[in-house]
Amino acid sequence: MIIFLYSLMCFIFGTTFLAIKVGIDAGFPPFLSAGIRFLLAGLLIFIYFYSKNRSVLSLLFRKELVAAGFSLTFITFACLYWAEQYVTSGIAAILSATGPMLIIILQSVFLKKGISKISLAGILIGFIGVMLLFSPGLTIEVNGQWIIGCGIILIGEIGYAAGTIYSSKLISSLPSQSPIVLNAIQMIYGGVFLLIIAFIAKENIPASSKEGLLAIIYLTVAGSMIGHTIYYYLVAKTNAFLPSTWLYVSPIIALTIGRFYYHEYFHPIMLIGAFFIIASLILINFTKVADYVTQKKIVSVK
Repeated sequence: MIIFLYSLMCFIFGTTFLAIKVGIDAGFPPFLSAGIRFLLAGLLIFIYFYSKNRSVLSLLFRKELVAAGFSLTFITFACLYWAEQYVTSGIAAILSATGPMLIIILQSVFLKKGISKISLAGILIGFIGVMLLFSPGLTIEVNGQWIIGCGIILIGEIGYAAGTIYSSKLISSLPSQSPIVLNAIQMIYGGVFLLIIAFIAKENIPASSKEGLLAIIYLTVAGSMIGHTIYYYLVAKTNAFLPSTWLYVSPIIALTIGRFYYHEYFHPIMLIGAFFIIASLILINFTKVADYVTQKKIVSVK
């Protein structure tokens, strides 16, 4: 059951990038699409937990969750959705995997937390991977908007990194509350912020777009509700590290289905860059990977 759920989670997270691309290509504006997705998903999850007496209304008024929603959902996905107007879904997924690398950098700069040599090597390898992903944009096949889009995704990942650091402290300060509920509330606020930007940008729902509507439904139900619920379930049933390894698997899934299903532009050097970034994730989390493998060996021997 654990293996099935883990595989399903990786598949869902890997396909969300293409679903975003399909919705945008179908005519749904980026900020409006993202806002509907996260506001609806957050509300449905919170209402469910509240109906089961597993949450309280007072959580909705925690300013800490407003801040988490601004950084984790609003900044991250405003950048991602906007960028996918110009960047392929596979490359968007690979660049989104740089989040852990940026978390370590922010912790080092602002929290004065030391970086191990192996993590530093991972950051350097990740930087090379990003440069390799950018390099095809210097050719005539890809225009300047593609490079700008890649840069915007990285800016969004800075928001993700800051939000992750902040929310980890928030979750630990509210041990009696389910992380799923806290995540739902920050999605609500992130969705509200996205809809505000959509209103300012005068975005409108297209008259008719079956593909766009299906994309939003899939992202809301599968991406934001089922995927995250499986994630926290696996955290509870296994450990905090195993579910996080979706970052190693899902980008490759996204790159593959984007190329073969959606016929997205692909340059061989991008694949090298992708593996550099995945390698950087392994190095950055080397201690956790080693500990997990060691624990599995001990269990198998017993």
